[in-house]
Amino acid sequence: MDWAYLFEISLTGIASGGLYALAALAFVMVYKATRVVNIAIGELLMVGAYLFFTFASMMALPLWLAIPAAVLGTGLLGALIERTMIRPLLGEPPISVFMVTVGLGSVLVGLVEMIWSADQRRLPDFMPTQPIMVGDAFLAPKVFWGAVIAVLFIAAVLLVFRFWRGGVALRATASDQAAAYSVGINVPRVFSLAWVASAMLAAISGVIVGSIGGISSSMGVFGLSVLVVVIVGGLDSVLGALVGGLCIGLVEALAGAYLGGEYKLLATFIVLVGILMVRPYGLFGTHEIERL
Repeated sequence: MDWAYLFEISLTGIASGGLYALAALAFVMVYKATRVVNIAIGELLMVGAYLFFTFASMMALPLWLAIPAAVLGTGLLGALIERTMIRPLLGEPPISVFMVTVGLGSVLVGLVEMIWSADQRRLPDFMPTQPIMVGDAFLAPKVFWGAVIAVLFIAAVLLVFRFWRGGVALRATASDQAAAYSVGINVPRVFSLAWVASAMLAAISGVIVGSIGGISSSMGVFGLSVLVVVIVGGLDSVLGALVGGLCIGLVEALAGAYLGGEYKLLATFIVLVGILMVRPYGLFGTHEIERL
């Protein structure tokens, strides 16, 4: 076995896993606070990438302004979705809210194709392009710097929601909504905060992913791998999102290198089924116990 090649592929997989982890964190944030399975996370990621393309390429804004504008724009979209589509369904069966997010994904794809067309497009380069060498292993610069950015944002989110008052309210609501109400926390406002923060994280992921492979109306497929990541790690676990992202990124890289690119998705779903057979709530998911 060529150990140098294996090391290089593993590094690429771990770096890609960092991007999965960032998008998975956006998913977990909404589920943990609101118990909504947002199947449209990939489409929100796509919208963030297209907004960046609009601001940077079509409107010729400087990159330092285009990226925050795209992130804030996607955050506003997240607030709009929560207020108009999700909040009216509070108290309804979970399947109803789930189907709304399924429909939302299709609507967002349709809007993107109507506004920007379905053609593949490239985003402006904003990351260094010098080759990255780790020993004798080569790592694509965009993948490396994308992973670095993802790790920095993951760390920032964890710190913000650990020490910021809004983060404390989010964690309290996630633990017990009734108790959060009883101590004066505005739970609907926390729901909005969760959706806004989730959409902004998805936008950051979209900008990074789009800068690596280009953007198109099919970018939402990335959300399928993100969904696998959060199920493997546990729907309500931040640690699970991080570990699951690294695990799935590594599995995809190894499967693509040794079996072929067409087997990447198959390999991830085999891992998913295997883990769920052993741990039905994911690696770090909360095991809910109901007493009669």
